[in-house]
Amino acid sequence: MPTIDGDRLLRDLYAAREIGKYKTGVHRPTFSPQDVEARHWLAARFTDAGLDASIDGIGNVYGRDPTPGRKLLLGSHMETQNHAGWLDGAMGVIYGLEVARTLGRGIDVAAWADEEGHFGPFIGSRSFCGLLTEHEIDVCSNRETGVSLRDAVRQAGFSGRPRQKVDAGRYRGYLEAHIEQGADLEDHHLRLGIVTAIVGSRRFRIEFKGQQNHAGTTRMAARKDAGVALVKLVAAIEARFPSVAGPLTVWTTGDIKLDPGAPSIVPGRAELVFQFRDTDPAILDALDATLNELLEEAARGPCEVTVTYRGSTAPSAMDPGFQAALTAAAQHHAPGLHQPMPSGAGHDAQILSQMLPSAMLFVPSIGGISHHYTENTRDEDIVLGCQVFADAAESILAKG
Repeated sequence: MPTIDGDRLLRDLYAAREIGKYKTGVHRPTFSPQDVEARHWLAARFTDAGLDASIDGIGNVYGRDPTPGRKLLLGSHMETQNHAGWLDGAMGVIYGLEVARTLGRGIDVAAWADEEGHFGPFIGSRSFCGLLTEHEIDVCSNRETGVSLRDAVRQAGFSGRPRQKVDAGRYRGYLEAHIEQGADLEDHHLRLGIVTAIVGSRRFRIEFKGQQNHAGTTRMAARKDAGVALVKLVAAIEARFPSVAGPLTVWTTGDIKLDPGAPSIVPGRAELVFQFRDTDPAILDALDATLNELLEEAARGPCEVTVTYRGSTAPSAMDPGFQAALTAAAQHHAPGLHQPMPSGAGHDAQILSQMLPSAMLFVPSIGGISHHYTENTRDEDIVLGCQVFADAAESILAKG
């Protein structure tokens, strides 16, 4: 099996880290000037590696192998969460670049736009798979600034370019590498994880409407406090969900807003953002039904309750043959130091798996930290992971 150049791999990762550097991490939100700079930097690296480089009309960056024959597609994403880590996404893209250079043939590489969801879920990979409509592009906007996706693409300089679509006949399949973003590998003193499935999620924005009023003169019995109604729902979720959850189920209230949010005013409006995740569709359905029951109970109180947004992604099983290739490579380079495991985070691989056989490889996250600028992985684990990734890619290509 060809040997990767670990020093070259790390140099590229360190160089990418400088674009939008924030403390020990990176601030490179989708279509920000820093993100656009990173996409052009990556395209230049693809060209240097002998790949045909391009950026399409949704911001996906492609490096295509010009030689004949079927290819293996490798990829991840370059943008980051706000003030977050330097490896989340970027490591998988640079792995793809290094494997393409090492094998010298048969590898296409992609950096998908907006896996982090600044404008919407998996914008780039869904576009590539033909799952992103023009209408959705019209209505998507930045979750923080309100800038429309159309305007952001135009400001980035990518509008007017065609959006590339997958040619399933070109590809043997898709592989993605990523940091674990949890502590399971580290806790078990392991160095590699072979992903068996990626969780599905259900996401909600829930609004309570009550009556804004004076906090000093409104009797408690007469209040329609939207903030209290919200807190009661969150407490009810925490009490009820464990009875229907599976061993790997997680749920999160990620944002709460009270209006007007002043100390002497009873809130007339409150909003929360809520999600839950699992790999089992039946458990997701059970949690969904339980939440609906809790919303019905909340609606019997003094405040009006409305679900203003519902979104979901389906769980995705990874290809058994690709898992086997990753496992064999892991056993060769790190015998006994790897394990099969589900992914609790969403990844572009769950979108690509709808079109192509797909699999994922994890390397440890120090302290289990991600989505924060202190996110990190040991250099030796980064290099090991890339060598295993390269061996698995070569094995898959050899089978035609």
